Amino acid sequence: MTTVTPDTVQDATPARRGRRVPHWLLLPGILWLLVFFVAPLVYQASTSVQTGSLEDGFRVTWHFATYWDALSTYWPQFLRSIGYATAATVLCLLLGYPLAYLIAFRAGRWRTLLMVLVIAPFFTSFLIRTLAWKTILSDGGPVVGALDSLHVLGLTDALGVTEGHRLLATPLAVVCGLTYNFLPFMILPLYTSLERIDGRLHEAAGDLYAGPLTTFRRVTFPLSMPGVVAGTLLTFIPAAGDYINAELLGSPDQKMIGNVVQSQFLRVLDYPTAAALSFLLMAVILALVTVYLRRAGTEDVV
Repeated sequence: MTTVTPDTVQDATPARRGRRVPHWLLLPGILWLLVFFVAPLVYQASTSVQTGSLEDGFRVTWHFATYWDALSTYWPQFLRSIGYATAATVLCLLLGYPLAYLIAFRAGRWRTLLMVLVIAPFFTSFLIRTLAWKTILSDGGPVVGALDSLHVLGLTDALGVTEGHRLLATPLAVVCGLTYNFLPFMILPLYTSLERIDGRLHEAAGDLYAGPLTTFRRVTFPLSMPGVVAGTLLTFIPAAGDYINAELLGSPDQKMIGNVVQSQFLRVLDYPTAAALSFLLMAVILALVTVYLRRAGTEDVV
């Protein structure tokens, strides 16, 4: 039988206080989420079921038909947003994985420089980077001229991703802008995941007579899956809700759901429809992400 003495009680008190410290450290972050995430989310939820006008005022009438009206009217923009975001995510993965692999395993003393170049786009604003692409892809520019001389634009016109031997105001321009702007979000988690792989595993695969392709397929890629999952999520989610690339690089035929939400909020001033579209977009993304995470089969996300 354990005897409780005053000294034992005094020793236990600091231990209990020490266990409370992590909870107190979490408090500022929780308050931040409540004030700047949960509260606006609740407000937008109430806005989505309101009726009225800006002149007469909006009031909560639990008008859930706004959701169906918004979805039935703007479903093409939803599909276009998901399609553009998926295409940009796939391109970011195809471009980012080799670069992340190079930085993690082959860069040597150039690793720091290459990492700086990866994050260099963050040194300027999102808007300026997109405007730069508008200049790069402009009609009569060197990119359009080179691709036209190689008859590439004729092929892309036939595929329906460009039109009239031009790049601006086409789906290809919007996807290129999304790919460029969100490529660092793919490379950074991929590099982090690849850099964690123990090099001795590659040596062991070589000792077992595995070639480079087999080593990559059986060792490197499976161990980098947390980075792949994290990178694709960090790319797809913001790309699906983006509106700047479609606004600056596309035409009305390439408008995404983010453009519709922005227009409803700032131009049409139909706040309930804008809020309903925002929640519908969030629901679609959550559903797709849930299915993707289950199919990916990994919970260890970088």
